[in-house]
Amino acid sequence: IEVLVALAVVALALVALARTATMEVRAFDALRERTLAGWVAANVVTEARLAAALPPTGRSDGRVTFAGREWRWQREVQATAEPQIRRVDVRVYAGTSHEPSASLGGFVP
Repeated sequence: IEVLVALAVVALALVALARTATMEVRAFDALRERTLAGWVAANVVTEARLAAALPPTGRSDGRVTFAGREWRWQREVQATAEPQIRRVDVRVYAGTSHEPSASLGGFVP
């Protein structure tokens, strides 16, 4: 009977350990997605900064393959009080997701 009780305790501990490991893998995957999406957003803002002319105000979108994954981005450009500066807000979506994985705001001189 003692051996059966010990085996039951070990089995419960292993189940709890497996559950914890699964949760950590999911958290790591979510963190990886947010990090990659943040890099995509930074690239979109940087491209706007490196362009020869100021980006036009309004919304635009695009798709990019980055780190072996498909990403969609939406960029909104707004005028500021200073005519030579524009505000750029970018939202990045993983694949066909409807919730943004990352968002980034910046200014383009």
